[in-house]
Amino acid sequence: MARRPLPRILSNSAPIARGREFARTAADSAADVFHPLITISRGLRRLLAAGGRRWSTTPKERRGTLLFIAGGSVLAMAVVPYGPLLAVIAVMAAAAWAGREQPPEEPAGPGDEETGRLRALYEALVPYFAVEGDPSPLYAHDGDWESVFAEYEFDDGGRLSRLCLTYPAYFTDGEAASRDRIEQVLYAKSGRGREYHFTWHEESNRLVLAVLPPLPTDIAAQRFVATQGETVLGFTDPDAVQRTLPVVAGEEVRDVPPVVWRTGPRSTEPHLLALGQPGAGTTTLLRAVALQALAHGDVLVIDGSGTGEYACLAGRAGVMGVETGLSGALATLEWAAHETERRLITANRARQVGQQAPEDTRRPLWIILDRPTALAHLAAAEGREDPQNLLQVPLRHGRAAYVTVVVADQLDSTALLGEPVLTHTRARVVLGPAAPEEVQAVLGAPPHTTPTSDVPPGRGYARLGGGPVLRLQVPATPDPFDDATSEAHRQAVLALLPERTVLAAAPPETAAGGTGEEPGGEPAGADRAGGARRATGVDVLFGAAGSATPRESAVEAGRAEG
Repeated sequence: MARRPLPRILSNSAPIARGREFARTAADSAADVFHPLITISRGLRRLLAAGGRRWSTTPKERRGTLLFIAGGSVLAMAVVPYGPLLAVIAVMAAAAWAGREQPPEEPAGPGDEETGRLRALYEALVPYFAVEGDPSPLYAHDGDWESVFAEYEFDDGGRLSRLCLTYPAYFTDGEAASRDRIEQVLYAKSGRGREYHFTWHEESNRLVLAVLPPLPTDIAAQRFVATQGETVLGFTDPDAVQRTLPVVAGEEVRDVPPVVWRTGPRSTEPHLLALGQPGAGTTTLLRAVALQALAHGDVLVIDGSGTGEYACLAGRAGVMGVETGLSGALATLEWAAHETERRLITANRARQVGQQAPEDTRRPLWIILDRPTALAHLAAAEGREDPQNLLQVPLRHGRAAYVTVVVADQLDSTALLGEPVLTHTRARVVLGPAAPEEVQAVLGAPPHTTPTSDVPPGRGYARLGGGPVLRLQVPATPDPFDDATSEAHRQAVLALLPERTVLAAAPPETAAGGTGEEPGGEPAGADRAGGARRATGVDVLFGAAGSATPRESAVEAGRAEG
């Protein structure tokens, strides 16, 4: 039997939906109109309930007196002019005040679950803080945990977010091993997977544990408010530094605390070493440093991994070369060593005659070397010199010559780094998941937080010279040519790249119709700002402007080997 279609009034749900919406709107309007009446009614119920409780708690021998006082008050209000009206107004006002909506009351103390956590934490600390022979121990089995936990806070999940405890005066808080044991116990009992900060107050015998919020990861590469000689490595906690920078994060502008690395002749840590696990973000850090360095100086890039992570810099104004092979790296580093010596000699001669050093010796030169241990392995296989040995002159004398060296490598290749790199790189960065022992071995000091095993790319620790260990989050600076890069981050990086001065995709004879000119009609390699290519240290070293460059030297070295 075929089914008969439903009536149209039942199949069409639009009128029903409109009716429900009208009823809901009418109910909301009625609630708004009768809200004062509802409040007064609720207040009258509360006043009557309070009066009933007061009557039930009053002793029987005093109820007569209470009734006499109430009756006398009613009689007095009836005799006084306008008394009943004033009484009604007073009752309505009291009912409106008693019937107002009040926020829910917070519990005065910790609940049963929170009390259990504090009790378990107290019992776990007893073996470390209790000593036999103490007449009045602060920590003892089945002791009073409220006497030692001065402050405590819990998050929405019931886990500790802040704790301030008191420990005995005889505890050896000046020894690192003793501190580590206590911090490990607190970390295990308070909940793993979070980052804790421990503050020891030795003068008052107090230890403060606080859960650190995650560092912002939505800050992309951009022009930071910094002067020449200042490089923003990333961002840290608000109470770690005394400075903030305005940054654009998404569609908002906010102030965040930066980790600023200062370079130049007056810097105490002129060179940087960054180590991390694969995928931790060391290449992102070097790319962010290179984009900031191009605003005031020249950059030499050597990519030991050969993955093309710095291809976006090739042929740009201020980029003196991007090398990925061993021959090009050796030629470039050899030129950099000679350029450092030339700058020192030229500046010394100018000072001897009472003149200022030439401008080309004061223009910052940045040598960015990624994965030098990979190049060292290739050099050892071919019986050639380790490229790290050529960094000795720029590392040792680069500060006076305005030469800055930035080196990045993997954490498991630290033992393969050369002695000049480990000795002269006083600014250190560790990115990615790392044990506290590994962080201390690289930075020279342990972190004041508990590292977690799951961190976003670009997250780690930084220490500039002999300063404190800071948490660090590197701004997102991905390779714009990578397909996995988001469009917003790609445009942010492309906006920071200088204009192209050399066509890197094709030889000069095939580019722009075989004329050796760029599409704009200028010769390949010309500086659009001044017409002819600017004479740099490369030109001074190899002759007149436009003679040999590190790239050309690398090509000649490769031909000689062939």
